[in-house]
Amino acid sequence: MTITSPHLGSPSAVWTDARLLYALEEVVETELNRHLKVAKDWMPHEYVPWSDARNFPGLFEDGEAWEKEQSKVTEIGRIALVVNLLTEDNLPSYHHEIASLFGRDGAWGTWVHRWTAEEGRHGIVMRDYLLASRAVDPDKLEAFRMAHMSEGFESDNRHSMLHSVAYVAFQELATRISHRNTGHQSGDPICDRMLARIATDENLHMVFYRNLLKAAFELAPDLTMQAVRDVVVNFRMPGHGMPGFERAAAQMAIGEVYNMRIHHDDVLQPVLRHLKVLEMDGLGAEGLQAQEELGMFMGGLDAEALKFDEKLAARKARMAARAAGA
Repeated sequence: MTITSPHLGSPSAVWTDARLLYALEEVVETELNRHLKVAKDWMPHEYVPWSDARNFPGLFEDGEAWEKEQSKVTEIGRIALVVNLLTEDNLPSYHHEIASLFGRDGAWGTWVHRWTAEEGRHGIVMRDYLLASRAVDPDKLEAFRMAHMSEGFESDNRHSMLHSVAYVAFQELATRISHRNTGHQSGDPICDRMLARIATDENLHMVFYRNLLKAAFELAPDLTMQAVRDVVVNFRMPGHGMPGFERAAAQMAIGEVYNMRIHHDDVLQPVLRHLKVLEMDGLGAEGLQAQEELGMFMGGLDAEALKFDEKLAARKARMAARAAGA
């Protein structure tokens, strides 16, 4: 990909992905070293209630078939846990994409492998928890995993390193929020603690990419503003291709795990505010246009979120009235 910027001292100066990768290498090294100092290793097996586990049917004569009543996890917790785990399951595809974009050498490569190793823990501990606690039907979970992973994954932003950096700055925070809210809604303190541990990792990943995005703004503000605009306007979670995702997403929205209000208030706004994206000056014509379009989109999203809030409040009121009349 080749892109031009008026902020390099020459109107004819050109950014390529290769030049951007090279220019940001020192920032990546700094952020990697900071990350390694603050990140704490943890053991997935320590977060799993192994004493609750028992054999499933199959090789074992004492195998007990799965039933929903065997777990204390709420229905919305069950739905969100499956979505979150299936998203983590596609780690091989994510690794392939970022390794192809960022490379496998130097600080970029070290970060790619470290990130992949840390994300791998999340899938391990979530699957072990779900099976040990019997929170989900193991046969359906495996069928979903096979279907989802067999489709592979292609990011909407695979065409551009800069777009990819912008995307993960928001997506890592979205994942953190989704895990955290799933824990709160799960009905199981053990699940809540496990997902809080995962959310801590996701927050550190967000900080890495957010700081990298800040450096990109300083380096090529117009191009970065356009990338942020494109990513925010077209944002989709990486699990959008999994079986039954739209229905599950609707249930998670109603269950207040992840919806438009959460997306606007807890994901998009914090990153944009921290980087002062909508107040940034010194932009060229294309950057200013992207900034204006981004501001208009955020205003429209807030209005849509308000409508959703009103519908959700009305739904809660109806359910409360039914419960009172029962």
